[in-house]
Amino acid sequence: MKRFLVATVAILGATGAQAADVGARPYTKAAPMVAVSNWTGFYAGLNVGYGFNDPVATFTPNDVVSNNVFSFSNPNPAPSVSYDVKGVLGGAQAGYNLQVSPNWLIGLETDFQGSDVKGSAATSYALIGRPGQVNTQQNVEWFGTLRARAGLLATDKLLVYGTGGFAYGSVHANSTLSNTIGYSARAGGFSAVCAPAAAPCYTGPTTETMAGYTVGGGFEYAAWRNVSFKAEYLYVNLGSSSITSAAPATPGSAVSSYGTHFSDLDFHVLRVGVNYHF
Repeated sequence: MKRFLVATVAILGATGAQAADVGARPYTKAAPMVAVSNWTGFYAGLNVGYGFNDPVATFTPNDVVSNNVFSFSNPNPAPSVSYDVKGVLGGAQAGYNLQVSPNWLIGLETDFQGSDVKGSAATSYALIGRPGQVNTQQNVEWFGTLRARAGLLATDKLLVYGTGGFAYGSVHANSTLSNTIGYSARAGGFSAVCAPAAAPCYTGPTTETMAGYTVGGGFEYAAWRNVSFKAEYLYVNLGSSSITSAAPATPGSAVSSYGTHFSDLDFHVLRVGVNYHF
């Protein structure tokens, strides 16, 4: 009996010592586990979209003959005309992301787009008493951008970002003046000989590389470990430009011409794309 009591006391004493030891330790709450995707690294992908806007063209006669052409039946020079540029576009992009914190990302992206963004305007005039028409057009053949990106990871998979930087592109432009009857005019040392046909008399086709800027933003969602999908808006401005359209002249006289000034060739871009992250 004495042995049983001694053993019982020993067990109770050890249990009490353990309880006291546990009670002496401070209580700390475990930190929550948050899954954060790693967005840092290179990526590349494809996109497709649509561009649109409405620039303006104005005309300026360069000599007495072209001035008569534009304002013989109108007391004022030819007015400005507005027209829509619009069309589909598609291309590729590549870039690098740096996840500077669990919720913030910065990066650099470049893209190159094939483009069918184009537009034209037609304005009818009485060309020295004869019916005629001025046609103006611009066609963005291709364009590209080099942009910085900065964004917030709303979740570990969803990036909301803003972007902006440099834009450039190849633009084909033309401004033509045609008539259906034909005429020949000479004044002040200038002349214009327009054949009696609907073919343009004054022409000024040109293709040039223009440069400007772009700003925008979008969303990107990491659907799988290496694949993300994005929806993006960009405002692209390639700047303004001017061209000169000239007519055939009679021998011994200067060429008659007029200028066309295009307002900033700017357009809105809506596009979607997919990226593969290396």
